[in-house]
Amino acid sequence: EGVTEVLAHRNDNLRDKFVEIPCSEDYDSHKRFAGCTPRKCGRGVTDAVITREEAERIRGIAERGLSLGGSDGGASILDLHSGALSLGKHFVNLYRYFGDKIQDIFTEEDFALYRDVRQRIQQRIAQVFGISPSAMYLTKPTFFSRMNSTGAKTTHDEYWHPHVDKVTYGSFDYTSLLYLSDYSEDFGGGRFVFMDADSNKTVEPRAGRVSFFTSGSENLHRVERVQWGTRFAITISFTCDPQHGIGDPVL
Repeated sequence: EGVTEVLAHRNDNLRDKFVEIPCSEDYDSHKRFAGCTPRKCGRGVTDAVITREEAERIRGIAERGLSLGGSDGGASILDLHSGALSLGKHFVNLYRYFGDKIQDIFTEEDFALYRDVRQRIQQRIAQVFGISPSAMYLTKPTFFSRMNSTGAKTTHDEYWHPHVDKVTYGSFDYTSLLYLSDYSEDFGGGRFVFMDADSNKTVEPRAGRVSFFTSGSENLHRVERVQWGTRFAITISFTCDPQHGIGDPVL
């Protein structure tokens, strides 16, 4: 495992913590978009963009949506854009499967809050990396995750493997995570780990904390297995390629 350093403790209240690291070559194998494709790479953590109260409200959206399904294994996914919802060992399309009943689960206010939070995170990432927010586009997959200590039943449940977002998803240029629950209070394990050559750097989730980073191999990462309790988060990702852009979800 090597040395582990904590980049952000749960009890820290971080305005802006940013660590710049050299960019990998991953971006060179994709079309470059001036004023957006990373030239400055790194990772940041902030507790000053989303309030705890907003995080709790967003967690409520996740809990209501995931209550309609849920994986047999330890990791459940809800994607409000595509409608993908974990159900047993498979995925269903929430909107087709539940139809008009969706109006009883989610409100216009839920989707407005989701949009507002997405915009604020986008603005913060743009500011830190010195790019224009309008040059970035939301991309898929953007999803809620609920993780617990249940054993994996399919490969979709194995969330703990090290990976690089740009390699896995192609379109990703900037990745962000908004945490919706607290490490060591709501769950054990489940920390986010950047895997650097010399050491691991961990982020301890706390409700309202945003962790964001450039999506290339400079930010190889994994999530520790959750040992107890339930960990909620939402992954919100951005691309520089307008062809891979998606709109905000609408009810």
